[in-house]
Amino acid sequence: MLHVIDKVNCNFLKALTLNLSISIKHKTFFSLALEHEALLFGDFRLKSGTKSSYFFNVASFLSGGAIYELASFYTDIIIENNLQFDSIFGPAYKGIPLAAAVSSILYQRTNRRVPLTFDRKEVKDYGEGGAIVGASLSGEILIIDDVLTAGTALSNSIKLVKEGGGVVTGAIVGLDREERVDGVLVREIIEKKSNFLIYSIASVSDLVTYLASEKKYSKEAIILSESIKV
Repeated sequence: MLHVIDKVNCNFLKALTLNLSISIKHKTFFSLALEHEALLFGDFRLKSGTKSSYFFNVASFLSGGAIYELASFYTDIIIENNLQFDSIFGPAYKGIPLAAAVSSILYQRTNRRVPLTFDRKEVKDYGEGGAIVGASLSGEILIIDDVLTAGTALSNSIKLVKEGGGVVTGAIVGLDREERVDGVLVREIIEKKSNFLIYSIASVSDLVTYLASEKKYSKEAIILSESIKV
């Protein structure tokens, strides 16, 4: 019985690697994530309350000193897609260092100074006070965050921008987990409701393709492929 299962799994991986090829960008991104243990496999409970067989933790890029490499992927998306915006918003907490790094790299590459804004989880009642730090949230805003799961965090960021008088013109996340609500991708639901595009460095589908191309991760590829089937 075990032999039959192994044969089925082997055929699945062969079919996957034949039909899908991993891009250099995705290979580099996932290799970096695994190197810094930002991508872990096991049994996890997400902030949304759902269980997951993998966990993507941007904080590991920070502790590993790889923030520049990670932020460069975000910057590539901005430049390649000619995204237009007045300032960047990085939601607390993980979006803050990401947005700051992206702003710095954009200046390095384009000589353009991009204003930066982030929020506090707790409202400050001394000094300058308030929950928003940096540039005002007026004008056209690009949101930079770590991961898209249920869309709760992104929806909250959109709400903060609207309350500040701004308009969100786009969002970029490191990983789109491709979660669905009634069969529809969370990304598509938010895009339709908010009228802007959500970009990602990679998606969980890209992750499955990458893992299938690496023999030592064949087991993880099969487990993840099952979790994203509709």
